[in-house]
Amino acid sequence: MPDILDVLAYPFMQRALIAAVLSGLLAPAVGMYVVQRRLSLLGDGLGHVAIAGVGLALVTGWTPFPVAVAVCVLGAVAIEALRGTGKAPGDTGLAILFYGGLALGILLAGVANRGTAALSQYLFGSLTTVSGSDVLVLAVLCVTGVALTLLLAPQLFSVCADEEYARTQGLPVRALNMLIVALAAITVSASMRTVGVLLVSALMVVPVAAASNIATGFRATLLTALGIGVAVAAFGTLGSVALDTPSGATIVVLAVAVFVLTAALGGAIRHRHRPPAEEPELPTFTPHIPAEADATHPPETLEGMPGTTAVLHGDHVDYLLHGHRHAPHGDHWDEH
Repeated sequence: MPDILDVLAYPFMQRALIAAVLSGLLAPAVGMYVVQRRLSLLGDGLGHVAIAGVGLALVTGWTPFPVAVAVCVLGAVAIEALRGTGKAPGDTGLAILFYGGLALGILLAGVANRGTAALSQYLFGSLTTVSGSDVLVLAVLCVTGVALTLLLAPQLFSVCADEEYARTQGLPVRALNMLIVALAAITVSASMRTVGVLLVSALMVVPVAAASNIATGFRATLLTALGIGVAVAAFGTLGSVALDTPSGATIVVLAVAVFVLTAALGGAIRHRHRPPAEEPELPTFTPHIPAEADATHPPETLEGMPGTTAVLHGDHVDYLLHGHRHAPHGDHWDEH
């Protein structure tokens, strides 16, 4: 087992750790809104479009990272535009992203005589091959993406929760939807070197799901998801070095483990703070107690007595005396 501190002394490992942390911060920030829109598989579809961008870069000889970002954003905006006009339902658009993007990427890689082997590091991630320029671009994208998701949190949440209500509030729903898918595309293409396009969707969704287990409220859940994303990315990267395992898979497995842990903790916390069940309050009834015979006011003297009011009650007459209702009952009267 290699010494982690010794490995971290190498520049390539430092770049790998920084890139992983940046991806762990950006992915949940955007994934929060993707989950709210119930498009948890959007990352998978966009990942395949990013592969098409990589294939295009292999054919043209350009740098794969920026080309993948540009192609992925264009593909996401195109699909969202079709969905907004009603010409392509959400599931159809995702299918187009899945199959068309992957097929185009493999085709272009073949045209470039590079084969599918050249795409493997983007499919599964390869942190150790991250360059200094990659880290710089990723840092710019991360800062921009996280800033937008935090500054526009009320507007983005409103659009994700209820588009019709957002329209009534005068929000630019179409533009905000475009922003969400564009940020998702940037996140996917930016994270393909850390966890790979096949697993990047998990880094967008799982930390958000884990945060939902232990946090209440949208902002608290968002901030908790960011913390979980950074933690699993950093420790997953270090763990992959210690265990000599693929970094992307290690990060995602650690994220799933955190989700399981928070699910158990969340259930225990909710059970502990649940108020005790209160016994239903039963109505109380005052027993009917007949008053003793009053020699001063026998039943026959109540009728016509000054200050007494006769009130018809069913098949008999009650008398109101001194604010109390009296009913004749044999040789005495009952007071109600």
